[in-house]
Amino acid sequence: MAEQLMKYSEAVKKFDPVIGLETHVELSTNTKLFCPAPISFGAEPNTELTPVSLGLPGSLPVINAAAVDYAIKLGLALHCQINEWSQFARKNYFYPDMPRDYQISQYDKPTNGEGYLDVELEDGTVFRVPIERAHIEDDAGKNTHVGGADGRIEGADHSLVDYNRAGVPLIEIVTKPIEGAGDRAPEIAGAYMRAIRDIVRALNISHARMEQGNMRADVNVSLRRDPADPFGTRSETKNVNSFRGIERTIQYEIRRQAAILDKGGEILQETRHWDEASQSTAGGRVKSDADDYRYFPDPDLVMLHITPEHVEEIRKVMPEMPRERRNRLKGEWKFSDTEMRDVINADALDLIEETVKLGATPAGAKKWWLGELSREANAKGMSLEELPIDAQAVADVERLIADGKLNDKLAKQTVSLVLAGEGTPEQIVEAHGFKVVSDDGALQAAVQEALDANPDVVEKLKGGNMKPMGAIIGAVMRATKGQADAKAVTKIVLEKIKG
Repeated sequence: MAEQLMKYSEAVKKFDPVIGLETHVELSTNTKLFCPAPISFGAEPNTELTPVSLGLPGSLPVINAAAVDYAIKLGLALHCQINEWSQFARKNYFYPDMPRDYQISQYDKPTNGEGYLDVELEDGTVFRVPIERAHIEDDAGKNTHVGGADGRIEGADHSLVDYNRAGVPLIEIVTKPIEGAGDRAPEIAGAYMRAIRDIVRALNISHARMEQGNMRADVNVSLRRDPADPFGTRSETKNVNSFRGIERTIQYEIRRQAAILDKGGEILQETRHWDEASQSTAGGRVKSDADDYRYFPDPDLVMLHITPEHVEEIRKVMPEMPRERRNRLKGEWKFSDTEMRDVINADALDLIEETVKLGATPAGAKKWWLGELSREANAKGMSLEELPIDAQAVADVERLIADGKLNDKLAKQTVSLVLAGEGTPEQIVEAHGFKVVSDDGALQAAVQEALDANPDVVEKLKGGNMKPMGAIIGAVMRATKGQADAKAVTKIVLEKIKG
């Protein structure tokens, strides 16, 4: 039975939404957090294991120093208090993908304490997201439910467990309750998650590919009648692994909870799951509080001592952060605020920067990635990065245009054939015989023929009306099978009508 929902616009007028995000970032270390088992995506199930990964009796954990340094880097990027002393704790719960029956996490003594992250929204508004902590923990394995719909446990007849992921290092970034977001709560959450992704990639501590599970979020939503009221009862939608999914989860939960509260009902404190197919959340289990996990210090691990001197050493080698990088590139490329926002919103900054480094002009690179290629990606329902074309190919096309070997029409055909998998731009140009007509005599003849066939257009051009110029250029393009240079054609036309 479908749940009742209130219109979103009505829900945010009647209620004040409060959201919170618990973001799990998988670190790109070579080995697991507490043992030397290797880490690789897509390995055969249950092949990247050690006795520690499996929680076998007598096995003892040893902390991965690189993971600790990665955590410090992220803490600095998020303006967190880096605690000199931090401690690992056992979080006790039973689930088949947790071979020890407890997770090694951090509880009241995390490596990174309070911080914040300023995120920029599409209209340029900056919203500060308060961060409570960013702590280190190890990941669980992966359950695959067989026999049910969409791999879900409902209706499954059996489950398979892969422990390769068990013990992979994570950083969990926990926000404080995010207040004052109003109707922009979904947008703020999406912008925050994208900012986290950009930061961890800039720090080179995670691949942050949500589709591979490198990054995912638990989404908390509650409503209250007035901002002065106490927080309402929250739901927690677990393991949402796409930006749109996070935004839509928040929007759905606001609508669902508003409909319940408006009729005098009560919100159940529970975990929920986002279903992409139905674009809705579904109830899971009653939400556990911290006491239910029976946290206590892990007796096999000593406290971490992070000296201020070590923190300063890491601070000195911190790379440029994404927001500062965007501002620098905006100035170097001479883009307006609107142009730069378009680039960011299209998730094209890295691709454009790489294309420019390979020789394209900023304007030329932007034209392709935000034009033809964005349309292609949208039509296929994929990201720009997933298209079968890279920055080198786009830079090569721009170079061929600059060298006068391709015009705009031939360049578009070349890009289409690159996307179709026919090879590099140079190979395609050679195979298809693409070339710009540079024979002045041939262009002169084609232009004259077009002018003779369009005397009314000629009169308008002579009178100073340049709008019909496109008709002459189009006729010349047809005559030369698209291989004429539009600028050269325009020049010849102007010479002839002034003649």
